[in-house]
Amino acid sequence: MAVYSIIKKSELEGAIRLDAEYYQPEYLLIKNKLKNCPILKTISKNIICGPFGSAILNSDYKKEGAPLLRVNNLNNDFINTENLIFIDNKLGENLKRYKVYPNDIVVSQRGTIAMFSLVTDDYEQYNISANLISILNSNKINFLYLISFLNCKYGNLQLKRKVSGQIQEKITTDDIKEIFIYTPNKNKQENIANIVSNSKKQFDLSKKFYQETEDLLLKELGLENFEKGAEEQLCNIVKFSDVARLRRMDAEYFNSDFERIKTKLENQKTEKLGNLMLVLKGFEPGSEAYKEEGKLFIRVSSLSKEGITDKDQKYLDEKIYEELKNDFQPKVGEILLTKDATPGIAYVLKEDMEGIISGGVLRLKVKENIDPEYVAFCINSIVGKSQAERDAGGSVIAHWKPEQVKNLIIPIFSKEKQEKIADLVKKSHEYRKKAKELLEEAKRKVEDLIENNKK
Repeated sequence: MAVYSIIKKSELEGAIRLDAEYYQPEYLLIKNKLKNCPILKTISKNIICGPFGSAILNSDYKKEGAPLLRVNNLNNDFINTENLIFIDNKLGENLKRYKVYPNDIVVSQRGTIAMFSLVTDDYEQYNISANLISILNSNKINFLYLISFLNCKYGNLQLKRKVSGQIQEKITTDDIKEIFIYTPNKNKQENIANIVSNSKKQFDLSKKFYQETEDLLLKELGLENFEKGAEEQLCNIVKFSDVARLRRMDAEYFNSDFERIKTKLENQKTEKLGNLMLVLKGFEPGSEAYKEEGKLFIRVSSLSKEGITDKDQKYLDEKIYEELKNDFQPKVGEILLTKDATPGIAYVLKEDMEGIISGGVLRLKVKENIDPEYVAFCINSIVGKSQAERDAGGSVIAHWKPEQVKNLIIPIFSKEKQEKIADLVKKSHEYRKKAKELLEEAKRKVEDLIENNKK
């Protein structure tokens, strides 16, 4: 059945947009519900686009200094600081106009559109990169309430309306400034904000337990003070027989973090991943098969060590899914592992799902009596990451070959220590799951406030 909207000439918004996508019924419904609400620029302190791309170059990235937020630091309702990079403090001060502070909000101009993240208090202040827009905190609205509004359907669809119909999706500061914001009374805002605050506590507990697990693994391996990239050498002497055997002669392979880690593993009982797990490939039907709704198509970009994310998610239609599900649909207890682009991300599937994995993702099925959570954690740790980086390094786009994956070395501790590590990881996932449930609850409550008020 065709879906259409009838628009008056006076409602064409000055003929700025004439395309049908802009006037979809769901967009018009939301606009009608919120048309008497204030717009974001009137209730935030300021809304600022990040600096020009040339202001901060890759060569400016440091291991310490002023923390820099980039697009990949956006995650759910809170920024993710795990892969944070830094710039020189002096450069950070020169770009102080582009600083953000805890409880400010950032959103991406490109890539994953319409995902807002609250700036956390991991650091006192941050700089933002070129592709971010900052919304600075004010006393006119509770920003913990605001983040839930912006990420619920009433905020999300307003922004998606702005980018609909464009060949290359992009938003501007003007798009952000013009978002209508539903502002209930202070008590109702605080009720939502309390849920968001509780969610942040659950995320922090999740991070705490995961850090405990990493500390335990490193201690067992004698790597407590290991620092990535700390002992890179200008040159290495390598035997020709090793070059011939490995079929690699690039410097990255023989000057990797894993060469240092390997000496520690030699004192441990280890096993190759291929002896522990059955490694199964995914399938790539081609981008022409991608849909905006249907059955999940799990790609590298939608997988993290915490689970399957909503970032840039694609879907397949029912027919293709039915043809592929017997061979490419993962089962509960299997490990999903990325092998391309960002190789070495592992996640144990915890719930039944309807979907298939892409060609850049592998399924690992347990062959031996070993906890998959323990194996996945080892892959996600510096032990697994360093091997993935070494094997897939030396090329423009990283590719981790299945045969290399099978040769991944996994330390084998006592059953008791494996269970302790697996239990800590599971506890971390439980707190993260609770945190996500609370965020969803906050968004639902915002939507209920709007819908009940309009009724």
